[in-house]
Amino acid sequence: MARRADILEYAILGMLGDGPLHGYELRKRLAVVLGPFRPLSYGSLYPALHRISARGLITGAEVTAAIETSAPPLSAKRARVVYALTGDGKESFAAWVNETGPEAWDDEGFATHLAFFSRTEARARVRILHGRRSRLEERVALLRESMTRSRERVDAYTLQLQQHGLEGAEREVRWLSELIAAEESTANPPTSHESTATNSEPSQNKEIQ
Repeated sequence: MARRADILEYAILGMLGDGPLHGYELRKRLAVVLGPFRPLSYGSLYPALHRISARGLITGAEVTAAIETSAPPLSAKRARVVYALTGDGKESFAAWVNETGPEAWDDEGFATHLAFFSRTEARARVRILHGRRSRLEERVALLRESMTRSRERVDAYTLQLQQHGLEGAEREVRWLSELIAAEESTANPPTSHESTATNSEPSQNKEIQ
């Protein structure tokens, strides 16, 4: 299973796929993707940037940015490091984004993969969605079993918490089923030959009669 650090690194590569970014802007964008599942601090971002830079997946170049001050005639400047994706970084991200194993089905891995579905091959998208739905269906079954066994032993608040978790998992299963249906209908649209054959069936039957 992919480590949490790996997921952050691939999320960074994905964000830089849209163009170079400095650390502050990169952190803001990553927070949108990873925010619901993990707090993102500079203490985790910059070590990750250092690791993938050391592997040659990104480059970092200092640029000078003007800083506004209260004295117009004077200008202060500071250096910012702007990060950009390398060719190896693009290849590494492209390989990861199409992985469909169990690490793509857990909460954080799935959320990160889903954020980059527009760059994922259609077949891989469907496999990831099916895997995630199976994982959630297992969770639903376990929650129902747990609630049945513990109903007489837990207080009302704990029972409500379990019910909340169950309903959330059931909603996600329904949502995933809708996504899968949409993906599969897009991947397998009726061909013009099939449409023509379907439309011509009534007239053919009428002629036979």
